[in-house]
Amino acid sequence: MSYDCALVVGAGAFGTALASVLANNFKQVILKVRSEDVYNGLLEGENSVYLPGLKLSSNIIPALTWEEVDEKTTGKIEIIVSGLPTAGISSFFQENFDRFSTYLDKNIPIVSLSKGIDPETLELADDLFFDLWSHHRELFTFLSGPSFAKEILEEQITLVTLAGRSRKVLQSVSKMLDTSYFKVLPSYDIKGVLLGGALKNILAIAGGIVEGLGYNHNTRAAMITRGIAEMLRFGKVYNARPETFYGLSGMGDLILTTTGDLSRNKSFGLELAKGRTAEEIIASQRTVVEGYKTAKAVHLVSKKYEIRANIFQGVYRVLYENADPQEVLTKLMRQPAKFELD
Repeated sequence: MSYDCALVVGAGAFGTALASVLANNFKQVILKVRSEDVYNGLLEGENSVYLPGLKLSSNIIPALTWEEVDEKTTGKIEIIVSGLPTAGISSFFQENFDRFSTYLDKNIPIVSLSKGIDPETLELADDLFFDLWSHHRELFTFLSGPSFAKEILEEQITLVTLAGRSRKVLQSVSKMLDTSYFKVLPSYDIKGVLLGGALKNILAIAGGIVEGLGYNHNTRAAMITRGIAEMLRFGKVYNARPETFYGLSGMGDLILTTTGDLSRNKSFGLELAKGRTAEEIIASQRTVVEGYKTAKAVHLVSKKYEIRANIFQGVYRVLYENADPQEVLTKLMRQPAKFELD
């Protein structure tokens, strides 16, 4: 193993999956957790709450408090992974500002796994981090792409995109994450990578709704294709590169989450199609559905910048105005036809 210690903050499914990837290259991976039941499961070698039945490497070590992190860390921390949802970034890192400032002052890179837009500030993850640490922007990287946590733990071959500002940092972090089954492709298009990761969650909800209403392959293909067209309109506003949306963090992730049965956002859409309300579904589960809050943010962004985004607005109406999904779909189909590339 080439490296000493990695620190992963957030022991949800994807944070745990990245800890598992890092365990291939690091002598020790400290997994900072918040919940005692998750912590207790990790002590037994698995994340029994989010990824039950999947054994973890013995060098993944859980810590419930920062004191425990410091006590258990035996080597030099060389990378930090943030597995927090977008809405939790500001509060957590403001609360722990001094600690992470110390890490950044030591030139330790941070990888963010967040895929969303903050509904309060309308900021993406890069904005949220850069607001706090404007002098350390080159140390932040942002990972996104077609990757279910369960399949990463099963060592299914997975390719993802890592966006950042510094070539040196991107190459270094990519090397730390590379394994025989997990490969990282660097990119400078932070906004494009983050937008693809955020917007595809809403389209995955739409995919679940479409499937739950009884529509099949034709309808899903149409929704994915028109969804990408709408994603590109948001990309223009954020000065993202169009080709990014056709890559791993855009089309790749979109295809996975709208067709794969492991997608939380798609499952959320399937439940909506059964007639359940968004609030009811959210209250009944523990996992975070990033597309729910992002749909509100995207609704506000599209209004602010006058972006034509019929599918995204339709999902918003279902989620926040309790509109009937079938009526929303029918209304979409009744809209006047426009040239495909408009």
